[in-house]
Amino acid sequence: MGPYEIEVGWQDEPPVVGILNAITIDIREPGDVEGVSMGVNNAFKNLRASVVSGGASKVLDINTEPRSGHYYAKIIPTNTGSLEIKLQGEINGIEINDVIPVEDVESTSVLDFPTTSGSSSGQEVTALKNAVTSIQKDVSLIKSQVSGIDTSSGNFDAETAYNFGVFGVSLGAAGVILAIIAMVKRK
Repeated sequence: MGPYEIEVGWQDEPPVVGILNAITIDIREPGDVEGVSMGVNNAFKNLRASVVSGGASKVLDINTEPRSGHYYAKIIPTNTGSLEIKLQGEINGIEINDVIPVEDVESTSVLDFPTTSGSSSGQEVTALKNAVTSIQKDVSLIKSQVSGIDTSSGNFDAETAYNFGVFGVSLGAAGVILAIIAMVKRK
């Protein structure tokens, strides 16, 4: 980016979902001696940084470190995956418009110790119980609604409607169970 060296990264690596971290941005320019660079002060006077994840973006609140050319923005990553830092504006009259990828955000499992064998079966059993209870409530609600429908018109078959309702709820239950099984296998 012109005469500037811009380095973007994380304050604490690896970045982990749900843990406070900071995006660090170091901006340097060539010094008087060849091979030696100096930090750029007030780089964000006319420069904006935003973090991009998929289609979502957020403008970062940039803070200055005591060291020349070093900046940071506190952030709590909420999803695993890749993030990019988008820099737009200008530094000392040089136009900057760049997107820089940073290290992927990891799940908390990279920090777990001791590692859990298998899965947290207590939580999964509770989730399964809640899903079954919800399905039972849905079936009861469907029964009560079907019994109150006017079936005097010749075009309506209450038994068929009830069967379709139960079938739909059963498919929903199967989906919940498959999702729980997939979560268990993923861990």
